[in-house]
Amino acid sequence: MFAYGLLALAIVTEVTGSTFLVKSEGFTKLWPSLAVIVLFSIAFYLLSQVIKVIPLGIAYAIWAGVGIILTAVVGYFIFKQSLDFAALIGIGLIVSGVVVINMFSTSAGH
Repeated sequence: MFAYGLLALAIVTEVTGSTFLVKSEGFTKLWPSLAVIVLFSIAFYLLSQVIKVIPLGIAYAIWAGVGIILTAVVGYFIFKQSLDFAALIGIGLIVSGVVVINMFSTSAGH
């Protein structure tokens, strides 16, 4: 269970880093650019610890799926980026995939 907590922290750190990526304006702003480097470094370090316990494919599927969802939410609320119906359907499918992995996969390392 500890590995899933680290995975959650890695995802939040990565999404926060992605938010600063937008704010860095193509790495032309110093402090947001440094935040990206630090946050992504932390995120990948945490992910490297997670894959000691959770298989890489499962960890990365959860990382990517939840990261996409949270990044879309951040984009919507912070950057006022709209989501059309197709995007919402796609995000729903991603949520479904993450749920299936966590509820039914014996590979998930539960």
